[in-house]
Amino acid sequence: MKCSERNHRTTEAEPKPLEEPKHETKKLKNLSEYAQTLQLGWNGLLVLKNSCFPTSMHILEGDQGIISSLLKDHTSGSKLTQLKIAQRLRLDQPKLDEVTRHIKQGSPNGYAVLLATQATPSGPGTEGMPTVEPGLQRRLLRNLVSYLKQKQAAGVISLPVGGSKGRDSTGMLYAFPPCDFSQQYLQSALRTLGKLEEEHMVIVIVRDTA
Repeated sequence: MKCSERNHRTTEAEPKPLEEPKHETKKLKNLSEYAQTLQLGWNGLLVLKNSCFPTSMHILEGDQGIISSLLKDHTSGSKLTQLKIAQRLRLDQPKLDEVTRHIKQGSPNGYAVLLATQATPSGPGTEGMPTVEPGLQRRLLRNLVSYLKQKQAAGVISLPVGGSKGRDSTGMLYAFPPCDFSQQYLQSALRTLGKLEEEHMVIVIVRDTA
């Protein structure tokens, strides 16, 4: 009798998930969980000097197409597995205004804004996470975030990596540590979570306008 009672109880509870909108009703505990509700844009290693940081980037707004066209290896045509930060952009208002202008010029499909969080070794979106090259030390993303915060700068990467060929589109990637500029793109995350405690970055990719 107990067995059939239990069966009866589970069948009663089953229709419930259909009524719930996707993810929204579940209380999200942190930014990584919030990121999982967004579409994965890119995952791989961010590289700075001799350190690499396993990172997942989820799309906050903008165009998925720009990610696949600019974040690819132009020699092989495959998705890039690592992005090397070679320059920095000081977080000065004139510089930030310029990035904002590029975003406005690039709307609707010449830009993308992504939320970058620590890639967990076995989390969703880590399939095909590249192996670390010899000489590179794998570190947590928060180390990169604190470095950029300390320098009061965003990391900058020229795209496509290795230079463009012919008519390929070119662009820039900016990796912002938490700052006023990046928070404007995280308002809905802030509303959902109440506070953004976890280390993260906001990634802006803009296509160069001819």
